[in-house]
Amino acid sequence: MLVVHVHVHVKPDRIEAFKEASIENARNSVQEPGVARFDVIQQLDDPARFVLVEVYRTEDDPARHKETAHYEKWRDTVADMMAEPRQSTKYTNCFPDDAGW
Repeated sequence: MLVVHVHVHVKPDRIEAFKEASIENARNSVQEPGVARFDVIQQLDDPARFVLVEVYRTEDDPARHKETAHYEKWRDTVADMMAEPRQSTKYTNCFPDDAGW
């Protein structure tokens, strides 16, 4: 498993539009065979901050995800909504070693 956390800071007037676009992307992403999980989470004390939690089955699956039409649509739609460039951090799961995904 490869777990990616994408940290996004959105312009305050674009929060709802970003959320809608990201949820649409997530709904499509979980249909991909290489995506085990795709969460869109919003920070409680600062609603302009989001984390996309993406769980891929293999290290090759993020590249395949970025080739999909729904990812490209999301990327282009949200580009001007960012208050600053998004950042991602990659992780591997330690426990459980067989997550059942």
